[in-house]
Amino acid sequence: MSTKLVSIAADGEEAARESLEACIASGGVAVFPADGVYGLCCDPIDEKSIERIHQLKGRDEGKSSAVLYFTPLAMRELVAGLTTRVADAVGQLLPGPLTLILPNPDGRYPLACREDPQRLGVRLLEGPLKGMPLPVFQTSANLSGSPPSSQFTGIEQTIVGGADLAIDGGDLQGDPSTVLDLTDYEADGQWSVLRDGAISPDRLAGILGDSA
Repeated sequence: MSTKLVSIAADGEEAARESLEACIASGGVAVFPADGVYGLCCDPIDEKSIERIHQLKGRDEGKSSAVLYFTPLAMRELVAGLTTRVADAVGQLLPGPLTLILPNPDGRYPLACREDPQRLGVRLLEGPLKGMPLPVFQTSANLSGSPPSSQFTGIEQTIVGGADLAIDGGDLQGDPSTVLDLTDYEADGQWSVLRDGAISPDRLAGILGDSA
């Protein structure tokens, strides 16, 4: 298999967006620049493509993954199904370097949710790929047990070579997304940080209020 390489600096943002859309629509797997580190992505309802990602990373750890959006328009149906308080919080927090764990009463994207279909991780990405219309299953572009890379040249070559598309977005800022659990936010205003990252708890408290 030959990997298509696209450089945002050399080929432009539009070429990168169009290449990513074509890759995902055709059932492919892509390496792409998120806001902090590089990721792997595919169609979130394509079981074979998701299995390919697990194989590229070295093993299936059984962990849930996020569904990432590149435009708010693609999130409309998801947000419409949320309660008012949670939907308002999503509107204040995204886009940004956050993974939000949201209630998922409709059981959307079970392949990303894995063992807990009532909870769904979502992201909304800014940057050069903004506007790509398709949601993606997203995880970091690293071998299992190894740290993710903020540089395209730091990605394991077996991962780049095993993908259908690899987008070079240059050097990224390096911090992973903060993972924020909002599944109890509607009931009592409770929220919790499940993984520290680019946004501090103090900044979140300024938006959401202190966690109950």
